[in-house]
Amino acid sequence: MAKLLALFLLCGCAGAQLPRSRPAELRTIVEPPTAAVQIDERFAGAARVLAMRPASVKPGKHRITVEAPGYFPHDAELELVPGVTTVNLKLRPVPP
Repeated sequence: MAKLLALFLLCGCAGAQLPRSRPAELRTIVEPPTAAVQIDERFAGAARVLAMRPASVKPGKHRITVEAPGYFPHDAELELVPGVTTVNLKLRPVPP
């Protein structure tokens, strides 16, 4: 029995950890690309940046706001799952 315990300790099996769940990531493809993206009322970045480097968040429901000067803002509630979710959006311009 002691030999078996020593073998587990040497192999690192005794200290094995449960796998962590993967984060959810939000990628945005937005027109205009300079639009600001907020996740849960916190600035996440410019849309063009999040197109290349998605924002990492915990999986679950999140409130997304996309806004840019001269355009109507867009709000959405999304259920983000582990892995990358891509949102394609074209903001509507405010009429002159």
